[in-house]
Amino acid sequence: MGGVTSTVAARFAFFPPTPPSYGVIEKEQGEVVELTQVPRRSNVEARRLQTKKGNSIIAMYVRHPGAKLTLLYSHGNAADIGQMYELLVELSSHLGVNLMGYDYSGYGQSSGKPSEQNTYADIEAAYRCLIETYGACEEDIILYGQSVGSGPTCDMGSRLSRLRAVVLHSPIMSGLRVMYPVKHTYWFDIYKNIDKIPSIKCPVLVIHGTSDEVVDCSHGKQLWEHCKEKYEPLWIKGGNHCNLELYPEYIKHLKKFVAAIEKRPPPSLENIPKIDENSSLLDPPVVTSDRLSTDQKLEKPRASVDQRESKPRQSTDCRERDNGKPRSSTDRRDKSRKSVDASDKPRLSVDQSDKPRKSIDRFGGMMRSVCNIDCFKVTATGG
Repeated sequence: MGGVTSTVAARFAFFPPTPPSYGVIEKEQGEVVELTQVPRRSNVEARRLQTKKGNSIIAMYVRHPGAKLTLLYSHGNAADIGQMYELLVELSSHLGVNLMGYDYSGYGQSSGKPSEQNTYADIEAAYRCLIETYGACEEDIILYGQSVGSGPTCDMGSRLSRLRAVVLHSPIMSGLRVMYPVKHTYWFDIYKNIDKIPSIKCPVLVIHGTSDEVVDCSHGKQLWEHCKEKYEPLWIKGGNHCNLELYPEYIKHLKKFVAAIEKRPPPSLENIPKIDENSSLLDPPVVTSDRLSTDQKLEKPRASVDQRESKPRQSTDCRERDNGKPRSSTDRRDKSRKSVDASDKPRLSVDQSDKPRKSIDRFGGMMRSVCNIDCFKVTATGG
């Protein structure tokens, strides 16, 4: 059975840039490394992290002064953090958040081979680093998954109950559904996001291009329909799989979302799990009964960390929370959950056109899931 799963994964998911777009200089001690072939910035730190699968992955942390939230970014299938470097730095700056990006096993200077299960271990290692090294709190973390990155993002989102929010950028319902118009989940499918997304408890923003020829826009729309707590989605007219960042609507809507998330009270701090060095930080995913796949019916869920530990431990950087305030919904029910469609009201200004702005491709022919950071520059009319 594993061979069939591996075949599906090989056909669909993983195209690491070869050769990697950056190099690494190892330090004498500790996890900290130096990235080469990328600009040096005082607010960026790179680390080599160990995963529970035995691989070592490269992660970069962008610190923003005064940031209240931290974004954990899982990139697409044909990029590495060397290509994503400037984009991640700009996202941190424009959204006013700390940000961690990481390379999957087998990508960039990370060891091992890419696989579905390895990506789950990879994002968990990055998450653990945020908690243990940088003092982040689960309730201050936003998960962001682009394309294949929606897989580890949805998996982690379904296991963590106090995340602040989730962003899905050109997401997939599942690996098999990208290749074939299947309506049911099969045991050999990978990244079964459509089954996991109902278990995500926090607000979810979905962004997808209407002209996506790699992952049809119907994937984003179906995932949004299955969200437990919906936020206004963004369907970018004319946007394809690799260029949504080039549209002014993208950064504008993302900033609006982050601002809304900052204003709402964080989840309760009750029943915080204590970190166990020998176990997962994550609860097992909860899958709705009407979408159980064959392999999910056979598997027994792991005991979660918070079920084994009675005394919670808080990070020293966690701020005091007001547990008395209920979590307000951000699904904009007063607007009848209307989606934000860039095509409904065309703007007259130059930077609001349906077509993306033309800009120099700073990453050359390897840029398949990376945009030019010039799209974030504020124009006279864009604000």
